[in-house]
Amino acid sequence: MTQHAAPPVDPKHRTATTEGSAWASGGTTFAGVLMMVSGILSVLNGIAGIAADDVYTRLGSYVYEFNLTTWGWIHLVIGVLVAVTGWGILQGMDWARGVGIGLAALSMIEYFMFLPYSPFWSMISIAIAVFVIWALATAGRPSTTK
Repeated sequence: MTQHAAPPVDPKHRTATTEGSAWASGGTTFAGVLMMVSGILSVLNGIAGIAADDVYTRLGSYVYEFNLTTWGWIHLVIGVLVAVTGWGILQGMDWARGVGIGLAALSMIEYFMFLPYSPFWSMISIAIAVFVIWALATAGRPSTTK
């Protein structure tokens, strides 16, 4: 009987068969869900800011001052983009990983600048964005067999 050894795994190329791929796949799925949920919450946050300027109270003076209606539109637009990209990640779209990393970085900057208006939620949103960037950047791609 002839035995065949498995070909060596190149450490530069991550595949679905390498160790830890279940964690990577789960992290990517969780990142997609987090992006959808945080995007929808950002849209709701934006609608609240657009509808009424007195929803949020600024805590002290801050360098990055915008009108709350402007913040509402910023949250609305970025929220829609984040939610759509999260859906794309869950669907396994090729474009979604790179766009997701970029939008998560943009979301971090957005919520850093929004800190005086909603410090607790801004810190949570920044932490979510950090996880999303990590999950999307470290996840391996499934291997293709010929």
